[in-house]
Amino acid sequence: MKILRILLLVSLPILTQAQVDLTPPELSAPAYILQDFYSGKVLMKQNADQRLEPASLTKLMTAYLVFKKLQAGKIKLTDTVLISEKAWRMQGSKMYIEVGKRVPLEDLIKGMIIQSGNDASVALAEFVAGTEDAFVALMNQEAQRLGLTNSHFTNSTGLPNEQPTITTAHDLVRLARALILDFPEYYHWYSVLEFTYNNIKQHNRNGLLWRDPTVDGIKTGYTRAAGYCLIASAKRGKMRLISVVVGAETKKKRHSDSEEMLNYGFHFFETHLLYKAHQVLDTERVWQGNQEQLQLGLENPLYLTLPKGQYKNLKAKLYIDKHIMAPLVAGETYGTLKISFADKDNKDKVILERPLVALSSIEEGNLWNRLKDSILLFFVKQL
Repeated sequence: MKILRILLLVSLPILTQAQVDLTPPELSAPAYILQDFYSGKVLMKQNADQRLEPASLTKLMTAYLVFKKLQAGKIKLTDTVLISEKAWRMQGSKMYIEVGKRVPLEDLIKGMIIQSGNDASVALAEFVAGTEDAFVALMNQEAQRLGLTNSHFTNSTGLPNEQPTITTAHDLVRLARALILDFPEYYHWYSVLEFTYNNIKQHNRNGLLWRDPTVDGIKTGYTRAAGYCLIASAKRGKMRLISVVVGAETKKKRHSDSEEMLNYGFHFFETHLLYKAHQVLDTERVWQGNQEQLQLGLENPLYLTLPKGQYKNLKAKLYIDKHIMAPLVAGETYGTLKISFADKDNKDKVILERPLVALSSIEEGNLWNRLKDSILLFFVKQL
């Protein structure tokens, strides 16, 4: 048996479904997806799990692994990288590094992100893992850890291969979200408009950076097999959206499709932070412990994305385990938070659940505390 507690949520005006047309725009790209960054809510999609070639969108995983090494302190931005002949010979988009020279790591990162340099990508892969093949093995390991179950990487660039890199729009939006969430200190490079190396100035290929000041990333890609691809992210107010377009027919269409998705998401939806991580949502009596009060909350922040205005009928209920006994370990579950929404018939429908966890550990009490609580608990159970 669980004890029920009701939590209050801030009320906003509500609009009926008839008043809000949530029909998403029709796009020309064969595969696409739009997701809220904070809540993870998918707002529109088409063929999002179809396996396709991603072209230079592959470089998001290359960047992810480089950022991971930087964050762990295993490499530094001031490190210099010796350029191999393989990196120098890479075709397609280039940073124009020269074989046998040493290039600062930070310059290679900018060359990969801003200029989409295939030469820079291979140089980074070799620096991190020794060889590009070894780096590809790390890419696939990281893909499994991140839950990119429909992705398989075969190089660090996304260039055509006998066995091409394969992924999905769904996996790409997961990867983009993880990159922004895990490495906010490095994400700013994706909004840089131009970069000059070796006296050659190149512009960021993400045209939305010039057309929409709220867009701050992320990456374009193109090969004949993959078509024109774009992962874009924009932040307006407290809401961030990520869009993925794979296989558009032209540069113009990849930009317009991305723009339509972002505008649709920001116009019709809003995202709310319901509860912060480790925010105290309830305090319960603990039996036979060295403390009598246990604070319960959520392990992670809870965001919810809803159609604009549809927040008034949102309800939060806590279901608490009855007779919580020490010892208790922080992070263990002792109840459930359920968020429900009143449908058109005014019936509550649970739309998400989260475990309520102990926010601190409580040890078992001394002999006197245990004996006293055993007697009190006996009478409580009779009520």
